[in-house]
Amino acid sequence: MKGKDIRILATEVRKDIIQMTLQAGVNGGHIGGALSSVDILAVLYGAVMNVSAEYPDDTLRDRFILSKGHIALAHYAVLAECGFIARDDMLTFEKSGGEFPTHEEMNIRKGIEISGGSLGYGMSIGVGCALAAKRSDAEYRTYVLLGDGECNEGSIWEAAMAASKYNLDNLTVIVDVNGQQLDGYSADVMPIYDIVQVFQGFGFHVVEIDGNDIAQLEGAFAVRCLGKPIAIVAHTIKGKGIPEIEGKTGWHHASINQEQYESFVKQLEEAK
Repeated sequence: MKGKDIRILATEVRKDIIQMTLQAGVNGGHIGGALSSVDILAVLYGAVMNVSAEYPDDTLRDRFILSKGHIALAHYAVLAECGFIARDDMLTFEKSGGEFPTHEEMNIRKGIEISGGSLGYGMSIGVGCALAAKRSDAEYRTYVLLGDGECNEGSIWEAAMAASKYNLDNLTVIVDVNGQQLDGYSADVMPIYDIVQVFQGFGFHVVEIDGNDIAQLEGAFAVRCLGKPIAIVAHTIKGKGIPEIEGKTGWHHASINQEQYESFVKQLEEAK
């Protein structure tokens, strides 16, 4: 996938998310947070990570840990666009007996490193991957995607302490700060106040960016800090790419009809 225009990739991934949500019927999908994370995923898979659909289980591959597990449909979409998953298989999202439920099931051959579910534990897995690489002198990096609402989980901060303790400068944590979670705005549900200072307090080198800006994402992923893990605080818009739903509550999880699908695709096309 390296070399493909990242903006085109991001648009195609967003279209896939909308199509999967439509085909899931009443089951719907976590559409808002999936759309906010697309640019992060597109840059990681399109320009940054050392991964290959041809050799998905290469022991030296970079590891991507989707801790923000409910947005699996965004991950499925980017994996399909990059050749890890067949498109027909991707479109079985949320179908009975299929391999692609709302939360991922580990399948290294398809580029899925962990099984998703309860929020908060992906950070610990990422720390374990990064520590294993350090102890075996392997050069792969580990990338962990968190949600800002997910950072209410105490296990995140236990893992953060370990990351600093073991000087895991081969670990990059990305926080998708879209300002919302299941029950409403994060600032109302359980505010973290200044997440940049929180990560700095736990010993991370922090980069704060617009998480829907491709150039800023590329610059952030290039940052290294000897002896310190990296935290990218990526401010995004929930529902990004579809003006009709951008930033609006009620789109954490939703089902859509054919008319909405067509309207959303048109908005994505017009925004390119």
